[in-house]
Amino acid sequence: MSQKYLIRRDTSTWTIQVWLSFALAVTACVIGVWNMPSQDLDRAFLAIGFCFCLFASFTLAKMIRDNRDEKVDTAAWVMTVWVGFAIAVSLTAWGLFRMAIGDWEKAYMVLAWLFLLTTVFTLAKLIRDKQEADLVEGIGGGESRAID
Repeated sequence: MSQKYLIRRDTSTWTIQVWLSFALAVTACVIGVWNMPSQDLDRAFLAIGFCFCLFASFTLAKMIRDNRDEKVDTAAWVMTVWVGFAIAVSLTAWGLFRMAIGDWEKAYMVLAWLFLLTTVFTLAKLIRDKQEADLVEGIGGGESRAID
């Protein structure tokens, strides 16, 4: 019996919204770090922390998606990714909350940071969904995967 697959693609409106949200989150973080009333070292720490969280989040999203259907990564890699994400979030939070800035500035930076983290996972899903749909339809010349 032949099985049919329904490939659902994201709408262009959704794609634009996801990319705009990610760009807005990055912009909010950059503006916050740039204008934060603090020492240069604090700003540098927070910028590095935001970048660390950004890349750790993309790595976590990829690892989770890669292992969705079957385990393809080693336990050591899975643990490394989770520990890296936890360290990135913990150190960034520690650095942010220890900074001698006002409550309003801290609230802005926390919201911008959380916005960044959530948009990373949404963007990673959008990109991966498109890539998987392209593979199923044979578009893009990427690696192929058997579908039963």
